Amino acid sequence: MYLEIITPDNKVFAGEVETAQFPGANGSFEVLNSHAPLISTMEKGTIRITTNKGQEFFTVDGGVVEVLNNKIIVLAESVIV
Repeated sequence: MYLEIITPDNKVFAGEVETAQFPGANGSFEVLNSHAPLISTMEKGTIRITTNKGQEFFTVDGGVVEVLNNKIIVLAESVIV
């Protein structure tokens, strides 16, 4: 599935991922391939993604996640890589 992590300043990440875990407002949740459509807010925390090259981590100060048709768009307030 395809993931984009975007802040008001720039695009932090764009590419294919196998899994993605987010710090949801009501607890952490993970998105896998063919996940049901979803829109959720995020709290301050860490996004963990798994690609074919390994894992990457992004610390966010909150934002919104949208999942639709194997595409995930993250609109983050700010990201510390």
